[in-house]
Amino acid sequence: MNDQNDIVKLREICGAGVMDCKKALDEAGGNFDKALKIIKERGLVKSAKRADRDTGAGKVFAYVHGGRIGVLLDLRAETDFVVKSDPFQELAKELLMQIAALPTKDIDELLAQPYVRDEKRTVEELVKEVISKTGENVRINAFNRIEI
Repeated sequence: MNDQNDIVKLREICGAGVMDCKKALDEAGGNFDKALKIIKERGLVKSAKRADRDTGAGKVFAYVHGGRIGVLLDLRAETDFVVKSDPFQELAKELLMQIAALPTKDIDELLAQPYVRDEKRTVEELVKEVISKTGENVRINAFNRIEI
């Protein structure tokens, strides 16, 4: 029997549904770290299945750091509902900070970069986590960085 606190904690960390967290904990024999790994792996599989889906909705985000670095980001999702969601909005903020912190030539290079707040993860993993949370394809369509 899984501890309710573990299910809640797992859900807060990864954003998965209650039943997904319960199943992962059952499968992991109650081991929290193993359950977290199982959920992340399942999320990566789900995000791969969604990669070909059209991202017709989106928003342009802007960030200026110290009046010397400016970033514009075109971030897309499948629906306006997801574009307005907290996970999508948070992803946009994190991507703006990432692009401002590390000059990047293109989207592929950006996705391969270590995430500035947690270098054990890549930017691509960050995007895939949001795909897993929202249930929709999310992609970076374009970005521009200007530095004086």
